[in-house]
Amino acid sequence: MRHEQNSLFRRRSAHSSTLPHAWIDTSRRDPQDGEIGIVGYEINFNRYFYEYRPPRPPEEIEADIQKVEKEIVPC
Repeated sequence: MRHEQNSLFRRRSAHSSTLPHAWIDTSRRDPQDGEIGIVGYEINFNRYFYEYRPPRPPEEIEADIQKVEKEIVPC
């Protein structure tokens, strides 16, 4: 099984320019199955993909609300 894992890993990482120094940490074992590596991984999307955008000025938001109100309730 270990040979299959290493072979698959080498095939998949060899063609990737983003993984030139990738490796399998054989010292970490999954507590559920006892095999090498941890099954599953949580990706913190906020940490990697979130880009802060400051809120719009209150006057701009108020103007948008008034515009929508006029569309909903005609005077």
